[in-house]
Amino acid sequence: MSGLSALKFVASKPQQGNSPKHARRQKLSNKLHEQIQMAKAVQSGTEFVPVKIRSVKDEATGETRKVEIPKRLKPWWWPSDNGKMCITVRYGARTLEVVEGKNAIETENIAGVITTLEVLRTAVDAGELDGRIEAVSGLVKAGFDKEATSGKRPTLKLPAKAN
Repeated sequence: MSGLSALKFVASKPQQGNSPKHARRQKLSNKLHEQIQMAKAVQSGTEFVPVKIRSVKDEATGETRKVEIPKRLKPWWWPSDNGKMCITVRYGARTLEVVEGKNAIETENIAGVITTLEVLRTAVDAGELDGRIEAVSGLVKAGFDKEATSGKRPTLKLPAKAN
């Protein structure tokens, strides 16, 4: 038993999954990281192409294999009319208002975009935007039909089109 006596034994149990608040925070932080990497690539003149893993079934053999495919990534910034850059923060398909009533952040150039995105990511990691993330997440949840039966998939109610 001389080998086991060198080990430290403790009574512990595995931690359960992340809380929904932490998962939403991590999701936004990861998206901000992708935007930062894309902005740095634009600044240096290179191309940033993130990839995701997808399972593909070969029709001939029936074998499933994992392949890397490029992720579609759209920048959250654009040049404004006055020559400066504007940035929006997106959570899913919705724009996140960091400050009430303001949907964009204005910076001077692409270097300012990178700095702003890094500040936003730090704020998200610190939990400063949890209330805003929760509000946007609540809007998405409210759009789903509550009366859907258990056999049906929930549908997202979209606003009516103006003619």
